[in-house]
Amino acid sequence: MTRPTLSDARWFKSSASDSANGCLEVAFLDDGRVAIRDNEDLANPPFLVTRHVWECFIAGAAQGEFDPPVSA
Repeated sequence: MTRPTLSDARWFKSSASDSANGCLEVAFLDDGRVAIRDNEDLANPPFLVTRHVWECFIAGAAQGEFDPPVSA
């Protein structure tokens, strides 16, 4: 797949983030892929994943699979 132009992408971020930084942003692209970027490092290009990969990630996050380990 070719890399899409993201100049018209509509980016979303968590309401838990502050207004300027501290979050990942996502954009749902017309071709079905999801673009992910770190709003603290906009010089780097967004990471692109398929819709299926995104849905698997969201399901795992909802189940706590990516929670940091608890320190002893």
